[in-house]
Amino acid sequence: MYENVFKRILDILLCTVALVVLSPVFLITAVAIKISSPGPVFYYSDRTGKDHRRFHFYKFRSMHVTNADKGLFVADADRLFTVGKIIRRLKVDELPQLINVIRGDMSIVGPRPMPWNSVDTTYYGKYQKILSVRPGLTSAASLYDYTVGDTYSDNDAYMREVLPIKLEMEMLYVERQCFSYDCRLVWRTIVTILQVLFGKKKFKDQPELIEIQNRGI
Repeated sequence: MYENVFKRILDILLCTVALVVLSPVFLITAVAIKISSPGPVFYYSDRTGKDHRRFHFYKFRSMHVTNADKGLFVADADRLFTVGKIIRRLKVDELPQLINVIRGDMSIVGPRPMPWNSVDTTYYGKYQKILSVRPGLTSAASLYDYTVGDTYSDNDAYMREVLPIKLEMEMLYVERQCFSYDCRLVWRTIVTILQVLFGKKKFKDQPELIEIQNRGI
């Protein structure tokens, strides 16, 4: 009931308001990208939504245009341009996903959507359950990726040390999603982004990480 009705209504209302309020940020970001790097303002890729549904996932472009697709979980630092680095760090590049939320592809809170071409090799076995809910703009796993995963430059190390924890965090969300937990995750996201903006480098372990460690996963 919560996810199918109340959460959906909140998603539409809040994201519509956010699009209006943040329209100057959209404009400034678009201009800055065009000045900083040749190519389109927006980037999109095919992602996997609830019940394995395919959809176009939108972001502000943060990398130089290239035909290379390395299939990396970590950012290809050599391709990031100056403005791209800034908007990635402040999560401004994710703002176009407000449109995905309004369209029903995503929710404000939920597991991060997996690329279509890698979902079946990542969400296998019990992790297929992650696809039973709408993917989201933020989650405990995305905050872990933001504060820990973004410090990795080695893709193999990321897949070995970070990805398994992210998957378990997404599973925790599927198990316990509710209005109060979503509110806490939104608040934690806002606080974390502000902390990064003001230069914080190290963060306390998230409660979900501690729970996973206590379970011995």
